Amino acid sequence: MLFTVGINHKTAPVGIRERVVFPPERMGEALRRLHKMGVDEAAILSTCNRTEVYFRQNPATDDERVAHWLGEYHHVAPADLEPYLYHHREEDAVRHTLRVACGLDSLVLGEPQILGQMKLAYQSASEAGTLGRELGRLFQHAFSVAKNVRTSTAIGASPVSVAFAAVSLARQIFGDLHPLTALMIGAGETIELAARHLHSNQIGRILVANRTLDRARGLADQFDGEAITLTEIATRLADADIVISSTASPVPVLGKGTVERTLKARRHKPMFMVDIAVPRDIEQEVGDLDDVYLYTVDDLEEVIQENLKSRREAAHQAEEIIETQVLDFMGWLRAQDAVDTIRAFRDKATHIQQEVLDKAVQMAAHGKDPEEALRYLAHTLTNKLLHDPCTGLNHAAREGRLDLLDAAHTLFNLPQTRRPPGTDDDA
Repeated sequence: MLFTVGINHKTAPVGIRERVVFPPERMGEALRRLHKMGVDEAAILSTCNRTEVYFRQNPATDDERVAHWLGEYHHVAPADLEPYLYHHREEDAVRHTLRVACGLDSLVLGEPQILGQMKLAYQSASEAGTLGRELGRLFQHAFSVAKNVRTSTAIGASPVSVAFAAVSLARQIFGDLHPLTALMIGAGETIELAARHLHSNQIGRILVANRTLDRARGLADQFDGEAITLTEIATRLADADIVISSTASPVPVLGKGTVERTLKARRHKPMFMVDIAVPRDIEQEVGDLDDVYLYTVDDLEEVIQENLKSRREAAHQAEEIIETQVLDFMGWLRAQDAVDTIRAFRDKATHIQQEVLDKAVQMAAHGKDPEEALRYLAHTLTNKLLHDPCTGLNHAAREGRLDLLDAAHTLFNLPQTRRPPGTDDDA
């Protein structure tokens, strides 16, 4: 039976989530401990927003053991952790896995990063030797469904983060970002994320301006950029085609006069500016200048809300796809119950085949007519293969097991020959 036990941003505050994070370097050791505890298959997904243990136990036992292990491993008392945990099993566990992979359970609806994190969880479990047939197949199925959802719905088409929205607007205005230079003012999380999006969109050059040069250099080095101080902005602003600013300054760091002089130096080549700061980093009057496209955090919020609406509509389509795929996986899972029986049946048939074939070959080798050897082969092989099923059906009929007789008609694709109850021979 498949299970999921975990916590996420919906069920637990960050103070709890951070206590049960699995560092990448300890993932293999944790998985092996879990496996040693008696779990047949296991994988762990651990991010800033969720920690989940996916596992299989057969025979199925109480999943509370794994919940207890999760707290014990991180030295968190079960009573402190249990109120924030969720438990899923079988079909619900499969549905949850697919929803996570598709970004439907994420803090930012439809975000694509979670799929990469799930692939890392799969890789870690594979390297630790804790993936088996069922859990491995579930993860592969989840990856396939996530790809299907992304290509057949608009779940990831519209930006819903400030940083992503800013870069998307820049692409709408300029198209190709490769020949351009971006000036990032500040060095916080939003600026770093925006720089990452610009870098992934192949921006030509990145400048990072910050009050502390070391902080600016630490961010700029990640993207082969250049670090400058805030006081250098006036002399370097003309280099920038894109300006994204987010500082904690109580007063604007860019005034209308500075931008006017910059536009003259640039011969009025357009500039795209995004002011994410509150209070503003860029004077409001800058937006009145020709050749400047200035957006504030409020402008981006309108874009984000509209895009969130679009994603929610796409999420409904994604949920329909997932429901179909849950049924598909559960069908495969149930079919695994027959695998050992089918294998044993085929092995037995192969053994009988080889035994009869050897006898027929001996007959031919001793001068028997080839046709006689073939007739022996066909007759004996048929009798031996049918002996046990026919004996079993005979016993079933004697015991009144009509359900087995009906099952035999289905299994062997036989025409219906048994008379319905109450049929009269003379009718």
